[in-house]
This record gives sequence, C-alpha cells and structure tokens, in this order.
Amino acid sequence: MSQSTIHWFEIPTQDINRAVRFYNRVLGVEMATMDMMGCQMAMFPCGAGSVGGALIQHEEAKPSATGTVVYFSGGDDLSAPLGRVEAAGGKVVMPKTSIGEHGFCGVFLDSEGNKVGLHSMK
Repeated sequence: MSQSTIHWFEIPTQDINRAVRFYNRVLGVEMATMDMMGCQMAMFPCGAGSVGGALIQHEEAKPSATGTVVYFSGGDDLSAPLGRVEAAGGKVVMPKTSIGEHGFCGVFLDSEGNKVGLHSMK
C-alpha cells in the first residue's frame, strides 16, 4: 500500500468556537467554522496528499479523554505548541517525553476534554 491508511479524522467539541480558538492558538493555524450537513465543522489545514481532519460539533459526537488519540505535528520542537496549551485553556497531561529514535511526544487535554498528542523529532 503506497498511501497512508489514515485518511481523515474528526475531533468532537462541545463548543466549536472555543475549540477553534484553542487550536488556532496552540498550533498557530487559522481555522474557520462552517456548516456541513447539519454539523458544525472547522477544517485543519492540510496539503495535497496529506491526512485531513476537522473539529466537529454534533449531538452524536462527544469529546473523550479515553478514546482514540490523534497526534499533531509539533513542528521542529513540540515544546513551543505544548507550552501554549494551558494558556489556551487546555491541560498538559504528559510533558515532552523522549520516545528514543522516534523523537519526542507530549499529550494534553484540549479545551473540550479530548486527549490529543504532539510529536516532533527534537
């Protein structure tokens, strides 16, 4: 298989505007909300051929700190975005941690209560 097995992800929110502010601040991106088939969504930026994803607010989608964990790129060093988590309304639950030859990861709870990770090689 030459393609990534991951194609799309959705992170549930209780308050999509609050979640957009959180991720814009932590990841340094610009997301805007939209309505798609009765579901409020905000797309994460992605390039051609990369995995896409969105924040969603829908009555059937509930945030969780115990389910699947999505890891975002922490850029050159995940210390910067991880350092912005608490000021943006989240909580760091695992600080920057070495995973040996695979780099570093850190985990946080976002503004909605979802457990999310960051990864970088430095």
